[in-house]
Amino acid sequence: MSHPVRRPLAVLAAAVFLILLGLGRPASAHGFTSTVYVHVTDGDHDRLRTELKLEYDLLVVSAADTGHDDPLFRTGTEAFDAGDADAQGAALNAHHATAVDYVTRRFTVTAGDEACRPAPAGGFRMGREEGVPYALLTLDWTCAGGGDSHVTVDHEIRSGLFPDSEEYVKGTKTIATYDVGGRTGSAALDAAHPSFSLGQSWTERFWEFFRLGAEHLLTGIDHILFLLALIAGSRRPREIVLAATSFTLAHSVTFLLAALGLVDVPGSVVEPVIALSIAVVAGWHLWRIRQRGVHVTDLPVVPDGGHFALDRAGWTRLGVVFCFGLVHGLGFAGALGIDAAWSWTLLWSLLVFNVGIEAVQLAIIAVVFPLLLLLRRRSRRAGLWATGTISAGVAAMGLIWFVQRTFGL
Repeated sequence: MSHPVRRPLAVLAAAVFLILLGLGRPASAHGFTSTVYVHVTDGDHDRLRTELKLEYDLLVVSAADTGHDDPLFRTGTEAFDAGDADAQGAALNAHHATAVDYVTRRFTVTAGDEACRPAPAGGFRMGREEGVPYALLTLDWTCAGGGDSHVTVDHEIRSGLFPDSEEYVKGTKTIATYDVGGRTGSAALDAAHPSFSLGQSWTERFWEFFRLGAEHLLTGIDHILFLLALIAGSRRPREIVLAATSFTLAHSVTFLLAALGLVDVPGSVVEPVIALSIAVVAGWHLWRIRQRGVHVTDLPVVPDGGHFALDRAGWTRLGVVFCFGLVHGLGFAGALGIDAAWSWTLLWSLLVFNVGIEAVQLAIIAVVFPLLLLLRRRSRRAGLWATGTISAGVAAMGLIWFVQRTFGL
């Protein structure tokens, strides 16, 4: 193999190796994390009201550990294992002070430079989000100044709930919506961006969701591997463009359907299918390599260039990608747990989240696919070795994840 070929091949192999090396993380790109939901409204007597939804079992463990309240852990865990919503609410309310103290130490509201004082409006109530129990807590905040301070003062909402340092989950997100003093909007908070202002501009609000979408794809290694499998199996720019477009259209459909509450598929089904999709798309290219060898990249001859100049295998692959894209859309939606109270403002924020995903997807294609084309043009065997290596590694990881997610290993 010539020197000009060895260099880009070594770069590509090193990149794939580093990606696969990072797969020692948990098998689910969407597991081991949590989403907190907050809705902020005008309260009575010039107060601010926040309605929080927190994952029940995580709240029990975190509050009991922080507050050294072993009885809360025992009764709360027993109620969770029994799946008894009434018992779950009773466990939290029996240890109301411990649970509320945990929340209010990590979730705060300030007006100007002054901290607002929280007061629970009733006890804990139970609900469900993404198929798991969530505890609902309403807090009324009294801020200095009185009068119409909730309209004239710029409030800041800050969330540090369920931080990585507790070591129970990683990458907790807080999805906030608000309707205060005639101002409405939404925000996405995480450890790197823990607060937002009710007076934020629409550009600031949308940038938060764009960033969140981009970060989700970058940290969602299973979606990246699916994209690498698409790139490896594409023979020319037209095919990867069509495959990426098909994937984008499909996951956008289910993403928005989930946002509208019209589709609700549990993560226990979505996650294994996502893993299987990775293995199938990567395995497809390996199967074609076995059938056609170095001729796997030969282009089809289609009269007059009709039907996008795709052969039967190309159209079949496009259909498979679209179907799996529908499932990946549910995975993207699950990243935000889109069961929150609906609003058009939130819809636009979610669309920007999707744009952030697409931006990273296009960037990966723009970097990896030209390198593969260069290898193929310099040496068919070098290109075959590179795409085969990528596909084999991706297929193996997809199968491992499928087994892990299916059987809960």
